[in-house]
Parts: sequence; structure tokens; C-alpha cells
Amino acid sequence: MNHLPALISDLALILITAGVVTILFKWLKQPVVLGYIVAGFLVGPHISLLPSVLDNTSVEVWSEIGIIFLLFALGLEFRFHKLLTVGGSALTAAIINMGAMIGIGYWAGNLLGWTSMESIFLGGMLSMASTTIIIKAFTDMGKQNQHFASIVFAILIIEDIAAILMMVMFSTIAVSKNVESGQLIESLFRLVFFIVIWFTVGIFLIPTIIKKLKKYLNNETLLVVSIGLCLGMVMLASSVGFSSALGAFIMGSILAESVESKRIEHLVEPLKNLFGAIFFVSVGMMIIPEYIVSQWSTILILTAVVIVGRIIFATVGTVVAGESLKVAVQTGFSLAQIGEFSFIIATLGMQLGVFSDFIYPVIVGVSVITTFTTPYAIRYSEKVYDHIDHLLPKRWRKLRVGYAAARKKHAHKEDGSFKFHILLNKLLMPVLIYFILSVAVNILCKMFLIPLTTEYLQGTWGAVLSAVFTLSLMAPFLMGMLRRGTSYFRLLMRNMLAPSRKKQWTNLLLSQIPKIVCIVLIVSVLAPLFPLATTILLVVIAIVIVIVISLNPRVAHQSNKMESVFLDNLSDNDEEEKKEV
Repeated sequence: MNHLPALISDLALILITAGVVTILFKWLKQPVVLGYIVAGFLVGPHISLLPSVLDNTSVEVWSEIGIIFLLFALGLEFRFHKLLTVGGSALTAAIINMGAMIGIGYWAGNLLGWTSMESIFLGGMLSMASTTIIIKAFTDMGKQNQHFASIVFAILIIEDIAAILMMVMFSTIAVSKNVESGQLIESLFRLVFFIVIWFTVGIFLIPTIIKKLKKYLNNETLLVVSIGLCLGMVMLASSVGFSSALGAFIMGSILAESVESKRIEHLVEPLKNLFGAIFFVSVGMMIIPEYIVSQWSTILILTAVVIVGRIIFATVGTVVAGESLKVAVQTGFSLAQIGEFSFIIATLGMQLGVFSDFIYPVIVGVSVITTFTTPYAIRYSEKVYDHIDHLLPKRWRKLRVGYAAARKKHAHKEDGSFKFHILLNKLLMPVLIYFILSVAVNILCKMFLIPLTTEYLQGTWGAVLSAVFTLSLMAPFLMGMLRRGTSYFRLLMRNMLAPSRKKQWTNLLLSQIPKIVCIVLIVSVLAPLFPLATTILLVVIAIVIVIVISLNPRVAHQSNKMESVFLDNLSDNDEEEKKEV
């Protein structure tokens, strides 16, 4: 008889058990995720009721693939314009809630005698609500179309993005074994640098290629190409020191901007469900009954911290953001749980070796309890609001309608005043993106192009040719910055965004930022190639080059075309969605 590899028998055991348990949980009207965790607990090495999984290493690999597909699918659901449309209310509420819970989690970990590293990870895990559980609860209760639900979904989008960034930061902290502000800032800059490059280049290239090859992409080919791109970005992210989850999420968000995003999402969903199930089963396999019994007081304490803390700070954050008290209370009670991202962060802590063995079962226990309490919290939130409203002092009664109404009432008073969001969207953000792309071009040229050029043409002419090549490749991005400065200046002159003379001069100076940035970038290219030249001479040459670039119609056309393709790729998906509607 042929020997059957342990991987196949383990996979059969996992899926059969998961299937039976989740059917039972469906019958009991409980979340499927809990069924997977219970199935993992039953086939894990700590329970002898059923045959146990033999090869835990293979299961860990499968669960890692599960994380990749979960984050890839999350990226496919994330659209760049969603981040721009979630509004200040959700952003303010998310920042207050997450910041408070990270601090409380760290404080609670210290009180429980955990190490600083464990407490930092605990804060991160307690700051993440469960998208899966909330969507399930809203759907079952028919509340998904209410106003507070839209605020909750917007907060979840922000939390998901923050979780990706948090995992990168936690990895940096865990590797260095300490918290140094300089190292964290450096890691943050590296993260922003690579995300901007990957996202910008990805949006420019991948949706364009998919659009041109659309007629050749049947379902089979499209699935293979999508998974290949996902794993390719995972490899690229890992090669520069970031997590595989970050790479999967970025590629998912890039493909979300393509005309085939809905089809890709549909094709990937079975894979996400399969490997996601294996991941949650692996979570259940790591539950050790002895730790659950010995740490029951810790589980109850952290459960109380999650429920009370998230209700209070999500409510306060939503009120501060300007929503009515009723919406804020409903939002706070809806977010009173932890879920899948907490498991992913916990898995990261286990992989990095910064966790004690008992922490993982504790987090799972907290998640299981808060999952069961979530529907009841949502159901009774209105009654709690009625009680609070009855006790509310008269001078605080304006909280009923929220500050948002007051902002709308006085909005006419802000007409003609300086608006920071215009400065950010029209000038600062585009300049930052073009700056990062220019720096990336400069780095690549220093790594590959300049050594090759100077090897065959040494001396001054080699340096001149290297500078010409590098600046030619950077020219479209430099032109993009210059155009942004010019358009912002014209906007100031046309609309007079700042009526006071002082603010006018401030805005006019801000409109010159692109020129200054271009000069600095050009000097950074020339200085290493011409070490004997004085700074004044390099600046003068840079100013001349800026003038030449700004007057060159060919460079302007190329820059316009690149930006147009990028913006078209971002808007194509919106047009497809409108057609479907």
C-alpha cells in the first residue's frame, strides 16, 4: 500500500472537522470563524477526542498562505477613493479609539506582569475590531444600512490599514528588541517610501497591462496572473524587510483599481475562504486547555478592558468627531470586540519569538467571549443611549445632535478662508509622491546606470553623461512637481483662498515649494558626480536645468501622459461600477 503523505491526511482531517463544526455553528446561528477555531481546538495536539494533526510545520505554512490570501482579498475590497471618502468623523474616531486602546493595552500588560514587548503587542491586538463579526452581526440584525453602520464600516477601513502599518512597526521593534524613536522614524520613512513607489508604479503599469490584455484573460488565466502578482509582491516586500501581509495587501489594492477587479475578487474568494479557514483552524490548534484554565482571570480582565475600553473610547471619539450621541453610542457598542487582525498580530508575535506561550490562548479566549457579546451589545445600544440621554444634564443636551450640525450651520463663515485640505490635495501630496519617485529613480541610477556609464566612459564626460541620463529619467516627475506649483499659484490668484495679506504671502511662498524641491533633487544628483564643484555653482546649474525642464514641451507632454494614465486607471473601476449599477 502506498504511503500517504502526512500533509494530505492532515488537510483531510482539518477540512472534514471544520466542515462538520461550521455546519453546527451555522445551525446555532453563530459566526463561522468561531467554528473554525473550535475545529482547530478539536484536531489540535492538546485534545484526544479526535485524531490529531501530525505535521504542525506544514499547517503553519498553510496558515501563512491563509494570512496572505486574507490580506490580498482585503486589498481587493479596498479602493483608494474609499480612504478619501470615509470622512473626518471616522478618521478622528479611529485615531482616538485606537490610540487609547494601544495605551490601555500596554498599561494592562504591565500590570499583569508581561514584558514591554508583550505589552506593546497586546495594545495592538486590543485596538483591532473584527470586520467579519461586525458585518455578520449587522447583516443578521438588518442594521447595515443605518447611519451608524456607515461610520463603523469607515472606522474598520482605517483600522485595517493601520493594522498593516502596525505590523511593520511591531516587526521593527521586535527585531531591535527595544523602542528607539530614531529607528521607528527611519522604519516609517522606509515604509512610506516603498508604499508610494509600489502603489504608484503598480497603478500606472498593472491596470494598464490588464486593460490591454483583457480579451486574453479568461477566468483561469486571470486567476493565475492575479495570484502570481500577489505572491510576487509578497516576495518583493519580504526582500526589503517588510511582512508578507503588507505585500499581499498592496497588490490587492493595486488590482482593485483595474477594470477586472470585481472578477478577480470573485475568483479569489474560494481560495480566500479555503486558506482563511485553515488559518483560523491553526489558531484553534494553538489553544492549550491548561493555559485557558490557569489564565481565566487574565482572560476575564482583558475581556472587560476590551468591552469597556472600546465602548467608551469609540463613543468619545465619534462624539469628538461631531456625530450625535446616539450614533456615537451605537458605534462604540458595535466595535466592542477583537478578531481576525488580533490573531494575525498574535501570530506575528509568535513567529518573532517575543510572546510567552500562554498569550496566544488568552487572546483567542478574549476574542471568543467578545464575539458572543457583540450582537447583544449592538442590540442594547439604543436602550443604553436612552438611559444616558435621560441622565444627561441640560447644558450637555447639544450632544444629541452633535457638533457636525453646528459645523454645517456655521460653514458659510468659513467661505474664503484658507483651507488646508486644498493645500494638501493640490500641492503637498502630489509633490511628495513625485519627490519619492524622483528619489527612487536617482537611487536606481546610482545602483545600475551610473556605474555602467562611468565604467565605459571615465572622467568628466562620464559624469556628464550619467547626469544627463539620470535627470532625463527624473524630468517627467520634476515637471509634475513644477506644474503642481504653477497650478496652485493660479488657484490662489483666481479664488483668493486667503483674503488676509499675511496669509496670501504664506500661500505664495508655499507655491514655490516644488521649485525648491526640484533644485534640491538636481543638486543631489550632481554633487556626487562633480565633487569639486562648489555648492553655489551646483545650485545655479540646478536653477538653469529647472528652467529648461519647465520650458520643454516634450517633457511636459510626457509628464501629462503619465499622470493621465495613472488617473484613468484610478477612475476606470468607478466607471465599471456605475455601469453595473
